[in-house]
Amino acid sequence: MNTRRTILAAVLGLSALAVAPAQAENKPAEIRIGTQKGGLFPAVRQRHTVEDAFKPLGIEVKWIDFQFGPPLLEAINVGSVDFGFVGDTPPIFAQAGAANIRYVAAVTSDGNNQAIIVPADSPVKTLADLKGKRVAFGKGSSAHNLLVAALEKAGLTWNDITPTPLAPADATVAFSRGIVDAWSIWDPYLALAEIKDNVRVIAFDKDVHKPNAFYIAGSDFVAKYPSVVAKLNAIFAAEGKWAAGHREEVARAQAEATGVDIEAIRRFVARSNYQVVPVDPEIVRSQQAIADRFKGIGLIPKSINVSNIVWKWTPGS
Repeated sequence: MNTRRTILAAVLGLSALAVAPAQAENKPAEIRIGTQKGGLFPAVRQRHTVEDAFKPLGIEVKWIDFQFGPPLLEAINVGSVDFGFVGDTPPIFAQAGAANIRYVAAVTSDGNNQAIIVPADSPVKTLADLKGKRVAFGKGSSAHNLLVAALEKAGLTWNDITPTPLAPADATVAFSRGIVDAWSIWDPYLALAEIKDNVRVIAFDKDVHKPNAFYIAGSDFVAKYPSVVAKLNAIFAAEGKWAAGHREEVARAQAEATGVDIEAIRRFVARSNYQVVPVDPEIVRSQQAIADRFKGIGLIPKSINVSNIVWKWTPGS
């Protein structure tokens, strides 16, 4: 009898193992997606593409808006958001802080959507002229990285300027009132300033480095629902292809959703890239360079290995 019981227990154990993979990935009741102001997301929301893809699976979709990347990633870290879109720098700070995040896909950029600007009549003509100036930027944002890289290119250090970390809304006021001398900022705020505030660009991203943006998911969410993450990537990749051929629709949806001037939005959309790709070794190297730069000047407290938090996505799998 003991032998029979032993065999039966072993069979039941094997059966449980066989069932486990099928049960391991249960579906979430809801996917909470974090977005920033603008981009293609208002159009995607209007089109209900994500909702239509997941509704047959019994999964609801909730959109949550953020002013910029760092608070979005903190929301992913604490589990109040599952999936979101940010620039290249917020994940560096998040990883250095041991956040529970994974890179799951990337969007490469032509480097036209972010710049360091000054008033048109400013004496600042070049990056080197930033020495001694007050420069606004979003702390932990991609604009933070642009500013650091720009100073490095100009042969300046972080100590050569007066860094003024401000969220975009506060920086808009500070810049317009002359409280700061320059501003490192991204679209649509950049496009709006170009059209409304008589500004001059002293360097775009492309003049300093090659930026990327990323789709980020929570570590636990990726571990529990890998096929959901792959499906989200595939949907946004398809929406990116649609957006590239329907820029006016993208612009109108964004202007309607944000209330930002349509001409500024058109400028933003016209110079945007929406192609979603896997996070390949070249992109990892680019991110690692940012991390190493930040560690070198003390902006993050320790060295990090970007590849440790990259989730491999194979489109079509």
